Amino acid sequence: MTTLIERIKSAAEKRARYTQTRDEIARLPLDVALDLNIYPGDAHRIAHEAVYGRG
Repeated sequence: MTTLIERIKSAAEKRARYTQTRDEIARLPLDVALDLNIYPGDAHRIAHEAVYGRG
């Protein structure tokens, strides 16, 4: 039972990191995002790869 709770906790923590990362990327000023070679419209993809890895 402990492992189930740990897995749920881990999934919730990853989801929180994903949401925070996605929101921070989406809020970047356009000039900064372009300097970093990031398109803010891809924030969901970039955040997903950062938190969950490539899959």
